[in-house]
Amino acid sequence: MAKQENRIKNEEQYDALRDEGYSKQKAARIANSPDAGKKGGKADKYEERNKEELYKQAKKVGIEGRSNMSKDELIQALRNN
Repeated sequence: MAKQENRIKNEEQYDALRDEGYSKQKAARIANSPDAGKKGGKADKYEERNKEELYKQAKKVGIEGRSNMSKDELIQALRNN
């Protein structure tokens, strides 16, 4: 069975994130997200989102323990992810 190569959807964004010091895993996760490079700072601030929205975002990026987190903890985890 041939090994499947990992593919990056947004190579330019991936390279920029790596240059900023992001880990390969985190840079790939961000560059492969459905909205990679499209938001342009137009996303709502975390404080303006409800806990359910924050939970969904935490799930999307793979934050462990999210089901037991408060809104403030979710915000902190998302910012530090």
